[in-house]
Amino acid sequence: MRAATSSDPTPNAPAVEQAYAAIPATMIGEILDGELHVLPRPRPRHARATTRLVRGLGPFDDEPGEPGGWVLLVEPELHLGPKPDKIVPDLVGYHRDRLPAAVFEEGAAGALTIAPDWACEVLSEGTERLDRGVKMRIYRREGVRHVWLLSPSLETLEVYRLDAGRWTLLDTFEGDAVVHAEPFEALPLALGALFAK
Repeated sequence: MRAATSSDPTPNAPAVEQAYAAIPATMIGEILDGELHVLPRPRPRHARATTRLVRGLGPFDDEPGEPGGWVLLVEPELHLGPKPDKIVPDLVGYHRDRLPAAVFEEGAAGALTIAPDWACEVLSEGTERLDRGVKMRIYRREGVRHVWLLSPSLETLEVYRLDAGRWTLLDTFEGDAVVHAEPFEALPLALGALFAK
C-alpha cells in the first residue's frame, strides 16, 4: 500500500461527510480535496465506451501469466489519503498481487483504501475539469503509475505515466488507431471500436 503525502492532515468537514452519506444511489458522489461533488450517472455513450474498454482489456483481468495478472474494477469507491479523498474512477486496475483476496469476501468494506496501479477516466463535459485537475493530482499523490483519459466526444485516448512525481504524456491516440498503450501494451486495442455507435 502506498503512503499518502498530503500536506493537509485535516479530516473532511463533518457537514461534507454527512452530505456525502446522503447522496442517492442514482448519483455519483466524490469528496475531492475536502469538497463534495455530486454528479449524474454516466450517459449511455460514456458507459458504452467504458464497457467496450473493459472488454478490450479483458485478457489482462485473468489468472497470473501473460497478459493476465491484473484485477480490473468498474467504478470502485476509493478512499485515499488522510482526509480521505473519496473518489470513484470510471475504471481501475491493480496488479493482482497488490489487491488482497479479502476485498472480495462477503462483509468486506465497500471502499478500497489501496491506490490502484492504473486508472482510467472517461471524460464528459460535466467531469473533464475534475478528471484533468484534482483527480490527476490525487492519483499523482497516491503513486498511481498510469492514468488514461478517454474522450468519447473527441475520440481520443491520452496515456500518462508517473515519472519521478510528475505526469509524462506518453501519447495521444485518436480515431481508428490500434493502440499498444502502457501498461497494457501487450495487446492491441482498437480505439475506433470503443467509440462506434
